Amino acid sequence: MSRILYFVMIRLFPQDGPDICDAVPMVRRTGEETRALLLRVGMQMLMERGVTAGVQHIRIQDVLRRAGLTTGAAYRLWVDQTDYQRDLAVAMVRLRLSGPADYARAAVEDLIAAGASGDDVIRAASAAHLRSASVDADDPVDAMDAQSFLIALALRTTAQTWPELTEASRERHRESIAGFAEFYAHVMAAYGLRMKEPLTIEDFTEAMAALGEGFAVRALEGIDHPTYDAGPDDEVPEGRWTLFALGVRALVNEFTVPLEGDDRVRGAPAP
Repeated sequence: MSRILYFVMIRLFPQDGPDICDAVPMVRRTGEETRALLLRVGMQMLMERGVTAGVQHIRIQDVLRRAGLTTGAAYRLWVDQTDYQRDLAVAMVRLRLSGPADYARAAVEDLIAAGASGDDVIRAASAAHLRSASVDADDPVDAMDAQSFLIALALRTTAQTWPELTEASRERHRESIAGFAEFYAHVMAAYGLRMKEPLTIEDFTEAMAALGEGFAVRALEGIDHPTYDAGPDDEVPEGRWTLFALGVRALVNEFTVPLEGDDRVRGAPAP
């Protein structure tokens, strides 16, 4: 996976630099190019070591050795190792390998176009979210995306460590809310739903973010996600449900109502 990760990183940080997967000769770079390279190497090491490593375990000497640079190259840019680790944490929180709602949109766009029920859409989108927080995905790119999300989430829980990390965490949250609010508005329009007054789509998105990130933290703790197979005699709608999907359904019920006179509500959960 490291070589796949390198090509993703080089696309995101297109500074001239060596292949960090191999030993390389010294080349002349600007200070900004060197900074981008060393942050890129640090992020690769974070991705390789996983969520539990934390930036405090990324030693600048190891980063320099991986990049093929001398100590002076780093200390012309950062005062000390802590200074580097702060910038590494900020860069990792800002890193996105995909758009905030890309995985959810991809999971449901065909279902919506086919007129699937609201419950089917909720189950599919919820399953996509749970996969987005699983590093055991079969696709190495999906696993890498999940790894970056979980590392960023773990770092955001320590955002008060540095003011710069706090701002980066808030910026990422704002981007996520904007991206998902647009997605949820699209789904609600497709199923003829509107927000209950005085609630807004941003309120719904904030509640969804808290629910989704909460379950992602549980995944970090190694807690299995509950799944239920509901039968015709159960009070839960029939079919396979994750606990997250049931939580999403409850939020849809409590935050939305059908548009009056709209006949597009094809099986969407009714309040």
